[in-house]
Amino acid sequence: MSLRARLAVLLVAVVVLGGIAVGSVLRASDRAARRDRQQGGAPPVTSGHVALTEAGPARQSRLVFRNMAWGPHRDELVSVPAADPSGPRTASEVHCLRFYAAAGTGVCLQGVQGVVQDTYQAVVLDAELREQRHYPLTGIPTRARVSPSGHLVAWTVFLSGDSYAGGTFSTRTSILDVRTWTLQNTLEDYRVIKDGNTYRSADVNFWGVTFADDDHFYATLATGGKTYLVHGDIAARTVTTLRENVECPSLSPDGTRLAFKKRVPGLPADAPWRLYVLDLPSLRETPLAEQRSIDDQAVWLDDRTLAYALPGDYGADMWTVPADGTGTPLRLMTAALAPAVVG
Repeated sequence: MSLRARLAVLLVAVVVLGGIAVGSVLRASDRAARRDRQQGGAPPVTSGHVALTEAGPARQSRLVFRNMAWGPHRDELVSVPAADPSGPRTASEVHCLRFYAAAGTGVCLQGVQGVVQDTYQAVVLDAELREQRHYPLTGIPTRARVSPSGHLVAWTVFLSGDSYAGGTFSTRTSILDVRTWTLQNTLEDYRVIKDGNTYRSADVNFWGVTFADDDHFYATLATGGKTYLVHGDIAARTVTTLRENVECPSLSPDGTRLAFKKRVPGLPADAPWRLYVLDLPSLRETPLAEQRSIDDQAVWLDDRTLAYALPGDYGADMWTVPADGTGTPLRLMTAALAPAVVG
């Protein structure tokens, strides 16, 4: 066979194989699209204006959260009307791993790509998602909260380990006053009051701050193989233990209840938690209808409904459950994480 004939055969083979490859990609894409439609996949995402407050008489509550859907807007903060959480998403071009907002102040914990290794930072955002200041983080972001007034922000990072389940981890929790830009770098500098006495231990860890106001908060304290709900006093720089076996508390809008995850004996070591609500006046616990293990700090959508993350096809989906122990869990949003109610 001549050289020209061989080249012709090679060219035909390349064209045929290329056509097969393109056809395979198109069929795979079509199957993925059909699957997403059948399974209630993530809604379309387009760039637009995202804010933490709504102006005008027609303003409505919105959800701002981390978009987990694959594509050019993955990990961006996106917005949807609270009344239509499964609707089309408006993307902000602001990337966050963890996020929360209140009263026009946002906190965005994000990754920063480096030449040698990636790092992380906490970014304080204004109502238009413009950066006000940023602070380097010493570990992997895991929790974030803003006080109801928008004056204080808090975040937690893993210094070592990457899961609360195993018990072999170290965290650091910080509180920042955005009025003065005063940073309390770690709650481990606070005096711990346990059983009425000052308590000291090298294994103290804090995580999961939820603010009552600009002077007080609740959080989780871990020490001696146990976890405790603590009440914090920012001016006095003290935390006081209130109750055992409470993790990632979240204060209700009316300030009377705390949602939290509780370790339940007999559950698997890597999935040990159930959602509960603690009535603060009576200290009565109510187990919620969600029977799966929840490793998240739940968010109150209103005084009656909690939202929380569970693993999904895109990494995480948001689910809801009534806060009074009734009802059944419902999927709120596909491919979503770290929501905040704004408006």
